[in-house]
Amino acid sequence: MHTQRLLLRLLNLLVGIAMLVFCSLASADPPSRVARLGYMTGMVDFSPAGENDWMQATLNRPLTTGDRLWAEAGARAEVEIGGAVIRMNAGTGVAMLNLDDRIAQLQLTQGALNVRVRRLEPGQVVEVDTPNLALTLRQPGAFRIEVDPAADATTVFVRNGQAEVYGEGSSYVVNSRQAYRFTGTGLRGVQAVFAPPADEFDRWASDRDRAFDLSISARYVSPYVIGYQDLDAYGTWRIDAMYGNVWFPRQVVIGWAPYRDGHWVWLDPWGWTWVDDAPWGFAVTHYGRWAYLGGRWGWVPGPVRARAYYAPALVVFLGGANFQITISSGVVGGVAWFPLAPYEIYLPSYPVSRVYFENVNLSNTVINTTVINNYYYNPNITNIVYNNRRVPGAVVAVPKTTFVQSRPVARESAPVFPDLIADTPVVTAPPVAPTERSVRGAGAGRDQPPARVFERPVIARSAPPAAPPGFAAQQPQLTAKPGKPLDDAARRELKPAVVMPAPTVKVVPPSREATRPIRPPMANEQGLAQPKVGAPPPRQQPASKAGRRAEEPSPASSPPGGKKRSKQELEEEARKGRQ
Repeated sequence: MHTQRLLLRLLNLLVGIAMLVFCSLASADPPSRVARLGYMTGMVDFSPAGENDWMQATLNRPLTTGDRLWAEAGARAEVEIGGAVIRMNAGTGVAMLNLDDRIAQLQLTQGALNVRVRRLEPGQVVEVDTPNLALTLRQPGAFRIEVDPAADATTVFVRNGQAEVYGEGSSYVVNSRQAYRFTGTGLRGVQAVFAPPADEFDRWASDRDRAFDLSISARYVSPYVIGYQDLDAYGTWRIDAMYGNVWFPRQVVIGWAPYRDGHWVWLDPWGWTWVDDAPWGFAVTHYGRWAYLGGRWGWVPGPVRARAYYAPALVVFLGGANFQITISSGVVGGVAWFPLAPYEIYLPSYPVSRVYFENVNLSNTVINTTVINNYYYNPNITNIVYNNRRVPGAVVAVPKTTFVQSRPVARESAPVFPDLIADTPVVTAPPVAPTERSVRGAGAGRDQPPARVFERPVIARSAPPAAPPGFAAQQPQLTAKPGKPLDDAARRELKPAVVMPAPTVKVVPPSREATRPIRPPMANEQGLAQPKVGAPPPRQQPASKAGRRAEEPSPASSPPGGKKRSKQELEEEARKGRQ
């Protein structure tokens, strides 16, 4: 009988493992990277994926497929995507057509972008789709792309690096220090232009680049960590005997703790996501771990050589559906959390594969793979000892309404008594269903941008995924299983509950990669060349020391009549000239 029970337990374990493996293969993992709205000045508006409403953008908001940004007059914005930085000038609208581990695909229908690509992994690409062309960037460099809102034209400046432009039936390579203006969608109308001197937008972008080029923190963190450059101005790196390089923030208020100054939003496909208020708050809340050392909080980054995996919030939540806290008005339902410490496992609330589970932990802290296996195949382990749970002030708690409505946590946090902290069980995510406000975030409502900004059709090299269904279509299922985001398969089966204008994208037919460089015509005094419409751009010849084209015949070699003279006649004329 005892043997039969052991065999039955073993069979159940094997079946459970098989089901977990099957589920991990059947459902797609979320991307390991997001974009970050890292800097803005002036009025920048934001519309989340699948929604038609616009809000005032908030700093450090993670951006993903389907999100849109609009920089109003006098505004600028900086979007960081791993090894690339996208900077928006005033009057610019950008939509994230696709963002995953392979591609960052942007829709640009109006305005100007400065794009700095610092690093790309093999197979990765940055693509900018405009009404005239699809621009792909496959190697580091600096680029400026302008779309005329009043004309059918896109201008591409390649300051350094190399870009590929694709149109309907044609493609070109644009090399370093070249600039072209394209009209139409077939790349037939092309004009070589003189690259203008740096303007105020270019100088601003260059100043922002220096934070990356001169960053001290780049020595201590993985280059895949988004926002590491902002740590330099707001903290100090020190060496700890146990954890190695640790970053300590400066000028924080007394009693400050990680994940206190900011708010929560609901973001597909990760679910509850932290948005930090501090300009340095992105890297330290989505990567690494926090440790309490000598009476101060210090951030411990993951391995420098690992590819960092983004996480929505590296915290542990306390309590369940009946968790309550005490505020001035009485006892209310609450949500509480504290930061993970080094060597501790992060348990995602969203469905992931075994490989993802390992990578999101190994890239953000040092941990044994055996421990990772134990937690992945036994997600209901309860006897976990968390170091930061016992640190005074580490546990932050707010009413559920504050949490769900994306209100400021620091302003509405409530005290949590030690006995409540010790007795409350931990959960991977609070059992709280999101609302429309959770999706939109903390920004105030804004008017929609001019309709033309996002309705103009664009040319694309890569086919973007289908538009997300939006929150209204997901709400019944999210309410039925509060706190648990839908997997990709379930989300794809939903139909949008609200009809909204989708971007019009025309994908150019598959063809060979662009290998033919543009041979620019000579620019005229106004900086524009006028090639024959429908003909390939004429070949530009290098200039000689005398300022003439190297292959241009000299005046002596062609008489006014254009009749070709023999070699003997030319030698005789030269001899008479010397005499």
